[in-house]
Amino acid sequence: MLADRDAYIDAFSAFVAASPSSYHAAAAVAETLAGAGFDARDEGEAWPQFAAGDCGFVVRDGAVIAWRAGDGVDGASPVRVLGAHTDSPGFVLKPRPDFTADGWAQAGVEVYGGPLINSWLDRDLGFAGRIVTRDGVERLVRTPAVARIPQLAIHLDREANSGLTLDRQRHVQPVLAAGAGDVSVLELLAQGAGPSTAGDPAVADPALTNEGPGISSGDIAGADVRLYDTQYPQRIGARGDLLASPRLDNLSSTFAGLVALLESEPARGTISVLAAFDHEELGSATRSGASGPFLSDVLDRLRAGLGASGEDSARANARSWCLSADAGHSVHPNYPEKHDPRVRPLAGGGPMLKINANQRYASDAHGAALWRRVCETAGVASQEFVSNNTVPCGSTIGPLTATRLGIRTVDVGVPLLSMHSARELAHVDDLHGLARVTGSFFAAE
Repeated sequence: MLADRDAYIDAFSAFVAASPSSYHAAAAVAETLAGAGFDARDEGEAWPQFAAGDCGFVVRDGAVIAWRAGDGVDGASPVRVLGAHTDSPGFVLKPRPDFTADGWAQAGVEVYGGPLINSWLDRDLGFAGRIVTRDGVERLVRTPAVARIPQLAIHLDREANSGLTLDRQRHVQPVLAAGAGDVSVLELLAQGAGPSTAGDPAVADPALTNEGPGISSGDIAGADVRLYDTQYPQRIGARGDLLASPRLDNLSSTFAGLVALLESEPARGTISVLAAFDHEELGSATRSGASGPFLSDVLDRLRAGLGASGEDSARANARSWCLSADAGHSVHPNYPEKHDPRVRPLAGGGPMLKINANQRYASDAHGAALWRRVCETAGVASQEFVSNNTVPCGSTIGPLTATRLGIRTVDVGVPLLSMHSARELAHVDDLHGLARVTGSFFAAE
């Protein structure tokens, strides 16, 4: 796929459709890797010795880390990490979700991260995530379109087009049915539950396989479930070169890292790593987030399998690199004043090097030099992103990874319009270009 843009975009669209939640994304990555011969590792079991050519992966909740060792690896071998995240802003199901209001059956949801709330109005929504049954078994779950957050008609709010204000508690609770009746969110989840993930981190999405476990709502002891937009990604635009899709932030980077890991040989004496974390949109401070110990735990175990000493590990980190890949902003033609007046990244201009003087991004001069080199090797155009001084930028996993591990880190990403919308927009060349550059990064000596 690194050599075929259209095949890459088709596969990426299918990946997004199979990944309505972080748990589905981690499972989809795991399923692809297992099919390519990567070994699944269990964090609760002993790991085997490590050697050249070894490749494997481990899933922790909604995060996944995978690796591929080049020839000549030893305890002091550096890593080349593509860091990304699997979550996106949106709405998460609350406990005791069922309620009725004025004859409508509804579900209680809580805002997750910083979504463009108005973009979720009047869309066909489903529930997706994971449930845990009373016997402790975890299952992926996905329903078809069963919910909608209805907007108030213009006749009832004549000022809506001049200033829409949405109360996060009162105005974003989805409707499920007219009349209460026997509508139950947990029953919908039970009907949409797939096979147990126990012992198999590469379980296929039940919505694609139509496999059901035959559980009831009473079997559900816990749920981590979100709303998702059921519309499939679509190539649009006068030239067909734009992709409208949910969760481009940040499945665009996760999939780029996955394909690059599969299709690029690691440089001699290095280990290529894909680290796709969860909960970036909340600040990453969880066991499966970039501020947690997941990556350091995995690297410690891999290096232990190579017989590394503390001195070896310190040497390895000093020579390692992380590409923190997360979506960024293209200049918006309707709001040009929101962007820097001279640094003007555009969709189709290539993936971006993201720079911030206050280290909201981890890029520095060394990172810029590395990025230029791997882009030139891949034959991919690149551009820079910097914020307007009056519009502070967000942050990424980049500074967190650099702080936790001391690894040199550079922040990059694909330019988007409508970031944090239920449906974002990117140029297909940029999406494919990020994968090609990541392949060059993994292979760089």
